[in-house]
Amino acid sequence: MTRQIAIYGKGGIGKSTTTQNLAAGLAEMDKKIMVVGCDPKADSTRLILGGLNQDTVLDVIRDNISRASLDTLIKTGFGGIRCVESGGPEPGVGCAGRGIITAITMLENLGAYTEELDYVFYDVLGDVVCGGFAMPIREGKAKEIYIVASGEMMALYAANNICKGIKKYARQGEVRLGGIICNSRNVDNENDLLRAFAGEIGSHLIYFIPRNNVVQYAELNRKTVIDYQRESPQANEYRSLAKAIDTNTAFTIPQPVERNRLEELMLKYGMMELPSNYRI
Repeated sequence: MTRQIAIYGKGGIGKSTTTQNLAAGLAEMDKKIMVVGCDPKADSTRLILGGLNQDTVLDVIRDNISRASLDTLIKTGFGGIRCVESGGPEPGVGCAGRGIITAITMLENLGAYTEELDYVFYDVLGDVVCGGFAMPIREGKAKEIYIVASGEMMALYAANNICKGIKKYARQGEVRLGGIICNSRNVDNENDLLRAFAGEIGSHLIYFIPRNNVVQYAELNRKTVIDYQRESPQANEYRSLAKAIDTNTAFTIPQPVERNRLEELMLKYGMMELPSNYRI
């Protein structure tokens, strides 16, 4: 049975990078994977495809819908991972969220969701959980949600907000939160803070990805870390993340915390005062 997973999180938190490196780790485990980019920038599959700019679903529809076929819309990259980009409307025109709806519907009609797939990942734009951007949750396309966060205030605000959306749609479907993935920013007490936050919402920190500059070097070379430096410690971190996701059985309906409680957690685990040698 195919596991359909949506990855959410604050804009700029590293969702696309995390999703692609996670997919690479699963591909090494001989899993059959499709990644559906749900961002108008169409950059959710760049590292898997080596920077190849593929036609997006909306590009094909605007250009000539008769061209729409699996061969046109799906490109295969590292580890045999199938890649699709939903695309978006022209700037200032239309609703980007509808591009997600259109893309997934077309993929379904064309038979992209084959039984041989072990995983389908939806890399969703920013922290928006309303309208079209919530489509993978609202329509029950994604049964599992993972939130990428860090120990920064805005990342946790976004994660908590996303939990509100998951809770809402969980009442009418089978969608569940699979856990929090920390994409570290080297914030003080970050691991403890994320574990505490995950516990507060009734979930768990499924993996802590340490910060390492090799990720940026790999991105500059348009590769996942596993493809760029397969023997590096960071490549092994992504392999461990893949194993954690593959064996995860802890799925819950999250219970978002009140804003005051979130700030209490930040104060408890964050840096309470500047170091004595700090100079402004």
